[in-house]
Amino acid sequence: MAKTKSKAGKSKSTIKVQWYRSTIATPKTHKELVRSLGLTKLNQIVERPDSASTRGMVKKVPHLLRIVE
Repeated sequence: MAKTKSKAGKSKSTIKVQWYRSTIATPKTHKELVRSLGLTKLNQIVERPDSASTRGMVKKVPHLLRIVE
């Protein structure tokens, strides 16, 4: 988990999420979940806050997304 500093000086942890499998032939909810994380292209990596809600979203579709160290 990477640490970043906000303007207030507090460190906030983030996680990197990678979209590595196509959403073709997956339910609509899985496609919406991938898009809601800000992923638009296959093999794209985005950095999101390390919160329970973000980890829960990744946990819903482990066959499509992975957390990158």
